Amino acid sequence: MTSEQESSERERARRLLPPPDHAEPAPGRMEARRRHLLNEVGGHGRSRAPGLVPGLRRRTVLGLGTVLAVTASAVVLGLGTSDAPDATPPATAASVQLLERAALAAAASSPAKVSAGQYVYIKTVGYTSVLSETAAGRMELLRQDEAMQQWTAVDGSERTLRRKGGEDQLLPERPGSGTLNSPTYNYLAALPDDPEALVRRIRDEAERNHGSGSDSTTGVDQQSFVTIGDLLRNGVTPPETAAALYRAAALIPGVDVVPDAVDAAGRRGVAVVRVHKGERIEWIFEKSTSRLLGERTVLVEDSSWGKSGTVVTSVALVESGVVDKAGVVP
Repeated sequence: MTSEQESSERERARRLLPPPDHAEPAPGRMEARRRHLLNEVGGHGRSRAPGLVPGLRRRTVLGLGTVLAVTASAVVLGLGTSDAPDATPPATAASVQLLERAALAAAASSPAKVSAGQYVYIKTVGYTSVLSETAAGRMELLRQDEAMQQWTAVDGSERTLRRKGGEDQLLPERPGSGTLNSPTYNYLAALPDDPEALVRRIRDEAERNHGSGSDSTTGVDQQSFVTIGDLLRNGVTPPETAAALYRAAALIPGVDVVPDAVDAAGRRGVAVVRVHKGERIEWIFEKSTSRLLGERTVLVEDSSWGKSGTVVTSVALVESGVVDKAGVVP
């Protein structure tokens, strides 16, 4: 990106975003990081032998993936494979600025007081979508309610409790020490707080399951974006980890901003987005605080899922906290 392009993007960002509460990142700092990282991952990706790892099983549900960190093996629309790092432009200056604001706000927040035996609580509203075949052979888009409450042990030692539709359910497996696909608070706290190291770790995981030689329809860059979104929506994340995740997202090619988006709770905000194979994943932020509100998936092309502009998935985080016992709220 040339200095003229970056200046133009920063002017666009100033039009889209309100004045920041924190100091702006220095001009060129994130651009230099992007160039350095993309050079490294580009060479790394080309040197990896194809076909070493089978792809993940495809699912029929179009989703946020985990609805808030239940599982990060999300399906997204499209038929592509891995995104080539040098084929997609870097994140725009507007998205870098918004993500940096979110990072600064997260870093300045007071860390939650968390101890062994406690649970991270989240409450969500919204829906995901499923394609179902009718008796006449036509495909019909159905919405599945994703309003729920969930309690996850901070150390993963107990089964997760989910309350949905007025019924309580203990999920079959204990999270254990946690993974990128099923994080616990302790797992998030142990992640690297350096954005470059963190995005490499996330990309390595995406490369194994969604890179060359897999049958994934997602691709490495898109899956990296999805994974970071899932981790950020975990409900309670250590401030330094959240800040690193936002800055890691700014290193992914193809990230941009849309000025107006509405989450599943009806709250308006500005969104960091990434378009891939006919869909746009949007992370919606409150404009005044840069606080993450929720995520939605919007079609940008007509498809069997619907017309361009259709919101096929929308889930908002409306409450979160740390509690001493599963089943109680903060």
